[in-house]
Amino acid sequence: MDTEARVTQRGHSSPDEGAERSRFAFSGRLTWRRAGLAGVALTVGLLLFSNFVLQPFLIPSRSMEPTLEVGDRVLVNKLAYRFGEQPRRGDVVVFDGRGSFVQEGPEGNPVGEALRGAAAALGLAEPADTDFVKRVVGVGGDDVVCCDDRGRIKVNGTPVDEPYVYPGDVPSTVPFRIVVPVGTLWVMGDHRSQSRDSRDHLGSPGGGMVPVDKVIGRADWIGWPLSRWGRPGGSGGTGG
Repeated sequence: MDTEARVTQRGHSSPDEGAERSRFAFSGRLTWRRAGLAGVALTVGLLLFSNFVLQPFLIPSRSMEPTLEVGDRVLVNKLAYRFGEQPRRGDVVVFDGRGSFVQEGPEGNPVGEALRGAAAALGLAEPADTDFVKRVVGVGGDDVVCCDDRGRIKVNGTPVDEPYVYPGDVPSTVPFRIVVPVGTLWVMGDHRSQSRDSRDHLGSPGGGMVPVDKVIGRADWIGWPLSRWGRPGGSGGTGG
């Protein structure tokens, strides 16, 4: 009888043991909930940081080789021009090309656009078709000419040394002479033969000029892959 009683007692949980298991289950649910809330808070924080300070930007094309390669993720400094500083010749900038490089179009699905924008803001998806990365060749007031008798672009009468141009490319096969309106930029890709840039929009409204207020930020760092970590090379000088 004593043995049977002991077995019976071991086969049943005491009220205290049941309460302890309930506390463990409740604690587990709280832990998962906290982890989920922490994940949401982290994502929101990253999105805010990306929208206002530093945004990863996935390079989708060859237009900026060798400075930027397909698949690079550059970190775009959105504060670079927020406090009075203006884009300078040689800067690599990301800009919204609507109204200059692409026509203004109707709004798409707002939910889909928001999800795509969030993924792009975190560097997980290609940027919008309206976002571009190019190098500033001329700023407001500059007289930009292609080309001198040695095939070099001249800015304000001074030939430009462009060590960043893709090996084998020439500065431009398209002759042009423009005066950049104040408040706009003349931009070109480093891989000139693979880049659709200001030269391709000479006959479009705006003449290929990018309004300064459409600049999203300056591409200050290559963040990924780690083997290419560092500042984009070749911010060489131009004429004064």
